[in-house]
Amino acid sequence: MIDFPIWSHPFYAIAAFLFGICVGSFLNVVIYRVPRGLSVNKPKRSYCPTCKKEIPISRNIPLVTWLIQRGKCAECDAPIASRYFWVELMNGVLWVACWYYFSNPMEAVFYMILATLALIIIAIDIELMLIPRTFTLLWLVVALAGGALMPYRFGVDSVLTWQEGLLYSAFGAAIGWAALWLIVLLGKAMFGKMEFKFEDPVEWYLREPQSDGEEISFVIDGEQISWSDIFFRKSDKLVIDGLTEVKMDGILRTATKVEIHDHYVILDTDRYEIENLQSFAGKTTSATVPREAMGMGDVDLLAVLGATFGPPSLLLIVLFACAFALVMALLGKIGFSKMIPFGPSLIAGGVFWLLYGKEAWACYMAFFPT
Repeated sequence: MIDFPIWSHPFYAIAAFLFGICVGSFLNVVIYRVPRGLSVNKPKRSYCPTCKKEIPISRNIPLVTWLIQRGKCAECDAPIASRYFWVELMNGVLWVACWYYFSNPMEAVFYMILATLALIIIAIDIELMLIPRTFTLLWLVVALAGGALMPYRFGVDSVLTWQEGLLYSAFGAAIGWAALWLIVLLGKAMFGKMEFKFEDPVEWYLREPQSDGEEISFVIDGEQISWSDIFFRKSDKLVIDGLTEVKMDGILRTATKVEIHDHYVILDTDRYEIENLQSFAGKTTSATVPREAMGMGDVDLLAVLGATFGPPSLLLIVLFACAFALVMALLGKIGFSKMIPFGPSLIAGGVFWLLYGKEAWACYMAFFPT
């Protein structure tokens, strides 16, 4: 019979890092394919997004391959995003941190799984400004299981049974989801659209990307608004209803209203795909541009954080997340009208609660006793 070392032995740290970076390699496949509607199984092997050639096992070694190839494809020499390296490294480091921080193996593995899910969500939210519900649902299942198997994590005064732990976790999810959902509704009612009104007609047009790193944008009276700052849901539409002139592919058209959607435009009742248009412009005295302060992915994320840490954590998680987002915006010199992903900030709030939650909650209760 094999005599395994105790949990604190460095053997587990090495194993956590090696397994972590290997899982991180697969995470890059998930991060690229899932939000784009691609299968993680077909093709089974990783491939270069540029030349589409599959990557053999000999050139798919976590961390090492990216460094040796200097962040480029060995076949076509196309650049490979540094995200591939950092996701592998961070997943390994996070797994080691979970081993170090938690003396209970079950609790450590629990947080390793959540750290991996958090890393996926952060990478996708930063890259595409969305949080697929697939990953928050997986997180919810893990969090509820953790509530049932380890109810002591919540740190409540009384000892919880597994049924009480499960209900407590579910209650945290419900409170987190409902609270942020109400904030989204309030934000939509107050700031859900941006109105443009002009006394004299001004020019507007769709501006094609000028480089690989740029996206299509809407320009009105010289103000340029990126596509990702306009469209967040399928129902979002940009309405130009003060038309005095409209040209499609340089041809003057007759229309009283234009609706611009993510992939198509509507002139009164006629629909045209944007990818088939060479140009689209005109003059107007009014336009309504949709905008969103927060997406439903953030609502789902706060719900699973509530399920993970319990209802008392939610207030401090949101407060820290707002402070973290503000600091990141200031450091990145991001304007207040520019959308930034809020998912990473919420996860940072969850980490803050995990590390300092009990102390912070005790200070809060001391200032605001019940």
